Amino acid sequence: MNLHAVRAIYRFEMARTGRTLMQSIVSPVISTSLYFVVFGAAIGSRIPHIEGISYGAFIVPGLVMLSLLTQSISNASFGIYFPKFTGTIYELLSAPISYLEIVVSYVGAAATKSVILGVIILITARLFVPLRIDHPVWMIVFLLLTAVTFSLLGFIIGIWADGFEKLQVIPLLIVTPLTFLGGSFYSIDILPPFWKTVALFNPVVYLISGFRWSFYGLADVDVGVSLAMTLVFLGLFIAIVAWIFKTGYRLKS
Repeated sequence: MNLHAVRAIYRFEMARTGRTLMQSIVSPVISTSLYFVVFGAAIGSRIPHIEGISYGAFIVPGLVMLSLLTQSISNASFGIYFPKFTGTIYELLSAPISYLEIVVSYVGAAATKSVILGVIILITARLFVPLRIDHPVWMIVFLLLTAVTFSLLGFIIGIWADGFEKLQVIPLLIVTPLTFLGGSFYSIDILPPFWKTVALFNPVVYLISGFRWSFYGLADVDVGVSLAMTLVFLGLFIAIVAWIFKTGYRLKS
């Protein structure tokens, strides 16, 4: 592997975070803090506990996952779309660097930025609610797997998009609603049987459930199922990226 090329692209993408600090870090942290104020304080005062956990603490994993999913997609999609927009993608494709190294560079940088943001949000959450992490190793595993998986999805979206507006279509119209309906602010166990069954078809439920289990040992679905579903998404997105580079979809036209 051409580590010099990977490091160069990775460092360039990470440096862009410093130039867009307000958009990349400050804005998501402020938005998440507002969720704590509105849901944790206002609504949490009416819902004292969920399975022995204060409501404010209960929603922390869901809020972290919400930011992680949206920012992973956003970082990766813009990172690969901008070279397409400026035309420098052809220089990248003709450089002595493999497709694998291109993906590792862009997806690695996007996942790194998302994980950093997730850690900052966790630190911020401690200012509002008491937190505990029962399974720290599994928390890190779910955090990293989710960041990489949805950075791959963002990479795919960046290749697919032919305009800046399309970069936001899937995150805003699909991923964010699925996250809100995936148990970010409640346990799906409180839903009526029919709607609970419907909720199980929401893939984000498995991500949030596994991540919340790593904090409090509470899960809407078995943690093994959550991990398996995360790996399924990872494998699916890797296969799609491999197909994109094999066929040249939206790269050579």
